[in-house]
Amino acid sequence: MNNMAQPTASIFVIPPHFLTIRYNGAHYPGSPNTNGLEGGANCQQFAYELLRHNSFSVPDLRSRELWEDTTHTYRVTELTWGDLLLWNKTPDPYGAHVGVYIGDGQAIHLAKDNGYPVMERLENIAQHPAYRVFIGAKRAMLHGGN
Repeated sequence: MNNMAQPTASIFVIPPHFLTIRYNGAHYPGSPNTNGLEGGANCQQFAYELLRHNSFSVPDLRSRELWEDTTHTYRVTELTWGDLLLWNKTPDPYGAHVGVYIGDGQAIHLAKDNGYPVMERLENIAQHPAYRVFIGAKRAMLHGGN
């Protein structure tokens, strides 16, 4: 794992404009309609753009692709700032909701029912019927990892 730098809270930033992004399900990773966060984003696009802002290298993967990926991300059990979190109503990663771990048992995520990003405790996220199964966490590589 020599290419995988460990993120730290001191290098992870949530810019204020990220908190104003609106949910737009048509703006998903890889969509021809998607240009960063312009015009809103779905949960995956929001999470990836937040990581990219913090110098992580994250390709445009859909939920299942993210969970199965071993080239750009790896699975972790000990959470740290910047880890990608996946939830769904079943253990299937297809269509899973994606958020970003921000420390202290919390994540930031852009959910359809909220319409905007929220910072929420992990146990509260799990109370939502669509997110009752925590699939797991993935850690992305930093650009130019050591």
